[in-house]
Amino acid sequence: MSMSKYNNIAHIKEQFPVLKQTIHGNRLVYLDNAASTQRPIQVIESMTDYARNSHSNVHRGIHFLSEKATYLYEKSRERVAEFIGAKSDEIVFTRNATEAINLVARTWAEQNLSEGDIVLLSELEHHSNIVPWQLLSERKKIRLRFLPFNDIGKIDVSVLSDIWDESIKLVSVSLMSNVFGTIQPVEEIISYAHARGAIVMLDAAQAAAHMPLSVKALNCDFMAVSAHKIYGPTGIGFLWAKRDILEDMPPFLGGGDMILSVDLYSSSWNDIPHKFEAGTPNIEGAAGFAEAVSFISSLGFDTIIKHERVLTDYAIERLEDIEGLTVYGSKDSSHRGVISFYVDNIHPHDVAQILDSRGVAVRAGHHCAQPIMKRLSVPATVRASFAIYNTVEDIDVLVSAIKYAKEFF
Repeated sequence: MSMSKYNNIAHIKEQFPVLKQTIHGNRLVYLDNAASTQRPIQVIESMTDYARNSHSNVHRGIHFLSEKATYLYEKSRERVAEFIGAKSDEIVFTRNATEAINLVARTWAEQNLSEGDIVLLSELEHHSNIVPWQLLSERKKIRLRFLPFNDIGKIDVSVLSDIWDESIKLVSVSLMSNVFGTIQPVEEIISYAHARGAIVMLDAAQAAAHMPLSVKALNCDFMAVSAHKIYGPTGIGFLWAKRDILEDMPPFLGGGDMILSVDLYSSSWNDIPHKFEAGTPNIEGAAGFAEAVSFISSLGFDTIIKHERVLTDYAIERLEDIEGLTVYGSKDSSHRGVISFYVDNIHPHDVAQILDSRGVAVRAGHHCAQPIMKRLSVPATVRASFAIYNTVEDIDVLVSAIKYAKEFF
């Protein structure tokens, strides 16, 4: 597919059949993309085509369909690897980014961290990058330490020298906040950590649809991504890690395909990345994942970033013009299309319900980031988040629905 296939945003929007429906008699305005993006036709058709013409198990059969399914699955791994500038055998398919983070906590961290060691996180992580480390802390008696964030929703790296000590062995932070949409200063964190012997995991689940990713340029050690946040299917994501780290890590789950040989009392492990993919994988999801990254690549991040900046600037200007509405985090368009706000005297759930009655889908709640809500001293926020198919007309509908909610309450 070439970029010339899409002439404008309206043409792009045509690729998403779910957006053509009406909700409660109104045109659907989907602004919950930070939770999960919709899927273009090419992703849907790739998964349907797999189910119709290619379904079989992978890495097991020597018949035609099994070899075809294996080719599709491994071709998807190659395309995902290319998306982040990696080698295909460094890509471990998981159910999602959450499972990828848990994989690191259950394998590398179990093997390499000892009682008293510290995992450094930040206070703006979502639950998927907090809870696995809390569970590890209970198992291994390691300690957790947190970098604070500032009023514009960015990790405060100025305190690194104050809180760092030699017990910090692993740093795990998000590349982009799922509440504020801010891009985090991870290059500085990675450089600081590496200079002191710690390794770094990036949770890129929120960032992957909004900015180019290069594991070589970032020089991180681990990266986690979910397909469903980048126009792909649910139930599949990946963990990337440097080859030497993957080679040294023990298996995550035991079962078929992750072994070279098995006898009654012992087994030997398959090569990476198969060592970490026990059992039959999500082959259909892999087919969709490959098309999702192809869709993004066909658009180009220059187009995506430019469009999201237009939407973000326009949305913040319109939202801040509503009396009693507070926008949290950065007010400039350096963040990527995720805006959290609070409307005075109306619970965010009530706002979201009224918006839904007008066909507008937003997220209301703590966004799987309760520590951020406590820091903001609010029970929850409303979050509007944009994708390439959103328009300024969508934002006008959002603003109109918020004003209606204020009148209703």
